Amino acid sequence: MNQHTLHPSRGSKHSRKRLGRGNATGQGTYAGRGLKGQKARGSVRPGFEGGQIPLVRRAPRLRGFKNFSRLEFEAVNLNQLAENFAPDSNVNGDTLAAIGLVSKSDVLFKVLGRGEISFALSVEAPRLSQSAKDAITAAGGNFKELSPAVKRVRNRIHRRKLDTDVGESSPENGDDEN
Repeated sequence: MNQHTLHPSRGSKHSRKRLGRGNATGQGTYAGRGLKGQKARGSVRPGFEGGQIPLVRRAPRLRGFKNFSRLEFEAVNLNQLAENFAPDSNVNGDTLAAIGLVSKSDVLFKVLGRGEISFALSVEAPRLSQSAKDAITAAGGNFKELSPAVKRVRNRIHRRKLDTDVGESSPENGDDEN
């Protein structure tokens, strides 16, 4: 490669169109905006359809909220463990990924209680359902839950009840018992 063979990447030499600089430039008069109307005179927000019911309101099933902090778990059932593992073997993310029950060894998965297991297994999983825990211990195995679910009260009404219960018993409310 020589210095005289170097050239910039495609398109970087072209400057942007300078609109509205006279008819000799080829982009004069209307400057690519067409004739009259709202879009010729000012800006229109994306998705605006001129007062017509927009697409996102005509088809509400296509929009919605996607929770970015949601944890997605892959499901692994007890019947799959019974088919793929020998008695007294260790079950974890690496062994499940090796036989193809989960996509990767570090993926989040949950052991569910569908099916039966008749022999002891040592299960190490991010989450286990209560029925899976009961079935594993009944078969003589053991389990270790790496990241158990946190149970929180998510309803504001419950929080208000708890706050008022605490507030009634404190002497700071102005209720003097003399």
